[in-house]
Amino acid sequence: MSEFHRVRRLPPYVFEQVNKLKAKARAAGADIIDLGMGNPDLAAPKHVVDKLVETVGKPRTDRYSASKGIPGLRRAQAGYYARRFDVKLDPETQVIATLGSKEGFANMAQAITAPGDVVLTPNPSYPIHAFGFLIAGGVIRSVPAEPSPEYFVALERALIHSTPKPIAVVVCYPSNPTAMVASLDFYKDLVLFAKKHEIFILSDLAYAEVYFDDNDRPPSVLQAPGAFDVAVEFTSMSKTFSMAGWRMGFAVGNERLIAALGRVKSYLDYGAFTPIQVAAAAALNGPEDCIREMRATYKRRRDVMVESFAAAGWPIEPPRASMFAWTPVPEKFRHLGSLEFSKLLIEKADVAVSPGIGFGEHGDDYVRLALVENEQRIRQAARGVKRFFESADQTLHNVVKLKQPA
Repeated sequence: MSEFHRVRRLPPYVFEQVNKLKAKARAAGADIIDLGMGNPDLAAPKHVVDKLVETVGKPRTDRYSASKGIPGLRRAQAGYYARRFDVKLDPETQVIATLGSKEGFANMAQAITAPGDVVLTPNPSYPIHAFGFLIAGGVIRSVPAEPSPEYFVALERALIHSTPKPIAVVVCYPSNPTAMVASLDFYKDLVLFAKKHEIFILSDLAYAEVYFDDNDRPPSVLQAPGAFDVAVEFTSMSKTFSMAGWRMGFAVGNERLIAALGRVKSYLDYGAFTPIQVAAAAALNGPEDCIREMRATYKRRRDVMVESFAAAGWPIEPPRASMFAWTPVPEKFRHLGSLEFSKLLIEKADVAVSPGIGFGEHGDDYVRLALVENEQRIRQAARGVKRFFESADQTLHNVVKLKQPA
């Protein structure tokens, strides 16, 4: 039997190959240092966990919740935007809670995409930015990931050569996977472009609070004049409060898009478990010491990674934001591609990373390293990398022999 239509549109999940190899190595007793998935290892803030525990088991909290988010949570998100970005949101019409930003993106795609609609997405990019629309029946056209003047030249070219005209453009800054940061001036230009060409902006701001210098403090696209006419922004509790498994995020902005997302979600879910929503509101309304501590932890890890990997012979450009380093595959291994290089790292260095090809074909010369292990483990990873590099000539010789026809 042939594959189902929507499944057929999805390529094999690249990261699954690395995950299987990682699991096999661990089963054989290897101590794999996992710098692959961006899965925070930090604890959620105590006051947030305490609020969850306090709310669980109370009368009525085990019942169905609100698909768009309980009122107190939507007000808390509006309060966060007012404090952080000086952006005023109506909690009733411009804020909706999602089951993480990934679900928000996927359901927004379902809400606004007709079969054959074109959406402009960065390449490389977080997979849901493209595949959410492919699953919904749309068509993807790639644009650069870097927020440079050349970006707008590429956008113009994409508009000219796309039939039908694109309905939306996706942006993600700080970027996953590249860690690039956009300025408010970039967003102002993007909003003018979107209004001129009558397309929507879908902004992923999941890493809004993971930055390492006040000069790199990420702005919101909604700070740009006229943004509410064309833009929706997605945020997440996952990284800011180390609540990845809680599955709590938001979409905010343009009322028409928020209403469309709310209508689709009303058929699909009843919202997150009410105690999780109550605890998420406590996080947004509560003290920010935990956010500063999270930021300081990732900065220390970043600095240790940059220093120790450089000593191992693999220079890494320090990321300005996000919990990732996006770094070229060393020249000696580049001909293998990012997936084969990532497999070798597991086998020869006991280190797992994310192959850049998993984020789009333009990522194949890179790998993504996540700051999700402590400083000691990062140094251990660097030692493993150094040992691997020292035996690289023999390893590459064996790889070439394996690939030669018998």
